[in-house]
Order: sequence, then structure tokens, then C-alpha cells
Amino acid sequence: MWPRDHPFRFTGLKEYSARDRFTGSRFRQTSGVSRLTRKAPVSAILSEVKRLADPYRDLAVIDSRAPRFNQATIGLLSALAVATGWWWLLGILAAQLIVGLTLGRRFCLPCLAYFELVQTRFGEGPLEDSRPPRFANLVGAVFLTGASAAYAAGLAVVGAVLGGLVAGLALLAAATAFCTGCEAYKLGSFLLGRPFVSCPLPTASLLRLD
Repeated sequence: MWPRDHPFRFTGLKEYSARDRFTGSRFRQTSGVSRLTRKAPVSAILSEVKRLADPYRDLAVIDSRAPRFNQATIGLLSALAVATGWWWLLGILAAQLIVGLTLGRRFCLPCLAYFELVQTRFGEGPLEDSRPPRFANLVGAVFLTGASAAYAAGLAVVGAVLGGLVAGLALLAAATAFCTGCEAYKLGSFLLGRPFVSCPLPTASLLRLD
């Protein structure tokens, strides 16, 4: 038998990933009694090892740093739009939020920037239920659309107030992790008689450690 640190090893009858454990899918059977595989270099799979959830497939959860990154982006650009009078920028931000909400995270530019550039470098943050931040994005899209419409109608003061409100709350969430839209979602669930309960979150114990 090869030593434990040998570059080759037997994986046995089954191989699985953290996603298989999390989603409850069946283990994939390997051919034969055992399968000879070669361990990939640690540096090549570092980002995969640190991910408990696929950011584009496991949509019930999200890296809690991703909404903060998105909020920082929305907040800074909204503040820039209000300060400079570039109200069309508010419309672009609203459209980007709507596209991300309807088509998925792959079409959300701040999400792509975080998952592909930040998360792969610094690792995955704590996971959280994705419903509250999704609702917060919906509220932000509504307010940004209203701000753009107000500017287009000549109501610059109303547009500035709505845009400034989005900028302030988004930057507050990015800096303190207090998300007003997320808390509104939880409060609304409670008032409707359905207290918010987080979905099951994958943990590090789901990873196979050899």
C-alpha cells in the first residue's frame, strides 16, 4: 500500500463532494472496486476547498460578504450619481439589480466581481440564508427605479432624496452589516405569522478531510 502522503491514493467505492452532502444527492459510484486517482496540487484547488456552497448553483444560501460587497458598490455609485447629477447612473444600477434578481448571480456584475476575484483570493465567508438580501436588492431596485423616474420627470429633489436614501442605507449595510432591507424582510415574515427561520446551512463538517 502506498504511504499516506503518496501522490496517488485509492478513493474506494464512492466519491462525493460537499455539494452532494448539502443537497442530499446520491453519491456517485466509481467503476470497479476501487479507483486510482491523482491528487491535484493544493494551490490549484484552494478556492474549491474553501467553498462550502457553489455561488451559482446553491441559491438558497450565499456568502455573507457578497451582499456587503454588492451594497458597497451600489452605495458608492448611488452617492456619486446624486452628487454629480448623473441620474442615468441610478437607472443603470436599478437595471443591474433587476437583471441579477431575474436571471441569476452570473448576470450580476458586482456578484461576479466578488465570486471570481475576491472570494477566490480571500476565501469564502460565513454563509447565510439568501432570502433577506435578495429582498433587500428588490427594495433597492424599486427605490432606484423611482429615483430615475423622478429625475426624468424633472423632480430632481425627489430623485435626489430617493437616490440618497439608497446610498446611505447601502453604505450603512456595507460598513456595519446591518441591512435594513434584510431586517424588513424578517419583520414582514413575523407580521404575516411566518417567523423567519434560516434554511439549513452547510458547515465545514460536510467536507471530506483526508
